[in-house]
Amino acid sequence: MAIGKSIRVYLADATVTGIRYAELVNWTGQAVACPRNRLDELAAWPEAAKPGVYLLLEARLGDSKPEAYIGESENVVQRLTSHDRLKDFWNEVVIFTSKDENLTKAHVKFLESSLLRLAQQSDRYELTNGNQPTESSLPRADRDAMAEFVANIRMVLGTLGYPILEPLLTRPLPSLPISVGATLAAPSQQRLDFTFRVKDVTAYGVMTDEGFVLKKGSQVALASSESMHARVAGLKQQLIADGRLVAQGDQLLLTEDLLLSSSSFAAVLVAGTSRSGPQSWIAPDGRSLKAIEEAKVTAAEASPLMS
Repeated sequence: MAIGKSIRVYLADATVTGIRYAELVNWTGQAVACPRNRLDELAAWPEAAKPGVYLLLEARLGDSKPEAYIGESENVVQRLTSHDRLKDFWNEVVIFTSKDENLTKAHVKFLESSLLRLAQQSDRYELTNGNQPTESSLPRADRDAMAEFVANIRMVLGTLGYPILEPLLTRPLPSLPISVGATLAAPSQQRLDFTFRVKDVTAYGVMTDEGFVLKKGSQVALASSESMHARVAGLKQQLIADGRLVAQGDQLLLTEDLLLSSSSFAAVLVAGTSRSGPQSWIAPDGRSLKAIEEAKVTAAEASPLMS
C-alpha cells in the first residue's frame, strides 16, 4: 500500500500565480516556482542560488503539447538570468535545490539526465533540449539517494500543476537507472480496459484519475459529421496536423496515448459523430462504462457511512 505524503507550499505574496516555495515533509530538497516576469526577484532567494536542476515550462493553452526545457547548474538563478532568459517559449520556471550543501555537480548532472529521460517517456511535453546529457557515475549509495530525490521532484512538480514526469498509463521505464525506475513505480491501480467498436473502427481506452485515456493504436473515423462537438472537431484537426493521428486505409490511427477530459469526448473523436461515452465504452465482461459507474454508486449508497 502506498504511503501518504505531505507537501507544504508557501505563497510568497499570498497569490497562487506568484513565487511559490514548496517542500516535502522530511526531505532535504526544496522547490521554488517563479513566473518569467518575476525572474529578477529570484536574486533575493538564496534557495535558488545553489546547485540544482530546473524546468522551463510553457503554459498549456490549447490542444497542442506545451514545450519544456530541463537543465542544471551550480548556481541556478545565475544560469537563468544570464542564459535561459533568452529562450522565448516558457512562462514559468521550477527550481529544485537542496537545503543542505550535499548536492554536487555530479549529483545534479545525474538528476538532469534522469528527469529528461522520464519526461521523454511520459511524453506530455515537447522537450526543447538538444541532446541527452551524460549520466554521472555515482557510488551506489548516492545513486539511490538521487533516485529518491527524483521521485520527490516528481511529486512536487505534480502538486504545483506540472505533471511532466507522470506517464498517462503506468508502464515500465526500462531506460531509467534501476534504482530510479523502482522508486518511480506507481502504486498498483485496478483499471479496466474499455473497447468501443463502431462501423469499421475499433478503439481502446482506460479511465484514470485525470480523465479518459484513448490508447495508442486506437482507430478513429476518417469522416466527421456536423453533429460532432466543435471542440473535439478542432482537436481532431490538431492531432492530424501534428502527426498524432495518421491515415491508415479508410481510418485514422492514433500514434500515442491521448488524455481527454471525458469518455464522451473520446467516443465522439473515435466515431466522428455525437456519442455518449458511458454507453459506448464496453469492459471485457460486457458491461458498459455507464453500468459500472452506476454499480459503484449503488455500492457506495449501501455503505454504512452513507446510512
